[in-house]
Amino acid sequence: MGIRIKDLPEEEYFTSGHTACAGCGASMAAKIAMKVFGPNTIVYNPACCLLVFSGTYPLISWKVPYHHVLFENTGACITGIRRALIRQKKEGINVVGIAGDGGTADIGIQSLSGAAERNEDVIYIMYDNEAYMNTGIQRSGSTPYGANTTTTPVGKVRAGKLEMKKDMAQIMIAHNIPYVATASIGFPMDFLAKLEKLKNIKGCRFLQVFTPCPTGWRHDTDLTVEVAKQAFECGLWNLFEYENGKFTLNKKPKMIPVKDYIKTQGRFKHFTDTDIQKLQEFANFKTNYYNKMAECWK
Repeated sequence: MGIRIKDLPEEEYFTSGHTACAGCGASMAAKIAMKVFGPNTIVYNPACCLLVFSGTYPLISWKVPYHHVLFENTGACITGIRRALIRQKKEGINVVGIAGDGGTADIGIQSLSGAAERNEDVIYIMYDNEAYMNTGIQRSGSTPYGANTTTTPVGKVRAGKLEMKKDMAQIMIAHNIPYVATASIGFPMDFLAKLEKLKNIKGCRFLQVFTPCPTGWRHDTDLTVEVAKQAFECGLWNLFEYENGKFTLNKKPKMIPVKDYIKTQGRFKHFTDTDIQKLQEFANFKTNYYNKMAECWK
């Protein structure tokens, strides 16, 4: 039997009072994660929204040791923390790096890849809000096709991002580390179960969690969880695990039309029928791809 809500501790190790935007998916992910990791945890944050709204001097929302160095250094810094603990002969401490998609899929991928290649005993959580939200909503490698951002603006020259979303989980699976998974704040029980599992695994562990951003995506603040659910149900987000060489799909989407997912988001309001069809084809491709992967591992 998996983890149950009633079994979670009442203590908060990521507290209220931070300055996140209303409906922020990243703050939800951090709160849930710290319920599982608990007090025996050291957290590292690079430059990102989470750093700014939870660690603004002189106040901080983290009730565990907390570090911040540079944008690109998450993999290196959590490696250093773990090595220091080994040198001090300290055991039973979770070393967790939490970074956004820009700081993971783009700027931070080199140090993350190094930590994964060495199979460092660390946990890396990528909260995926699909753009560089903290610095002005610029596109990242994780931004979906067609999205309107400040660096992929809609106008006479172009109409949003021209490229499809980078698949970071697949990149991490290629490193052959013990555990890779995807999660979503739209499915908290699945998220909790994966956090509990990876906490008890040794070696390099990577979890990519889908965290909508009302400010950057331009949807109503009370729709964050619903938008996360729709991203999965249309096939643009997938829930799976790769554990010790075995790939498992945790849940299959209903495959609602992509247009139902994007209609509440201002970043897609310029979409033509051609744009919708292109994104629908990508959702179909991704879903079929992961279904075939799951079949291969049966």
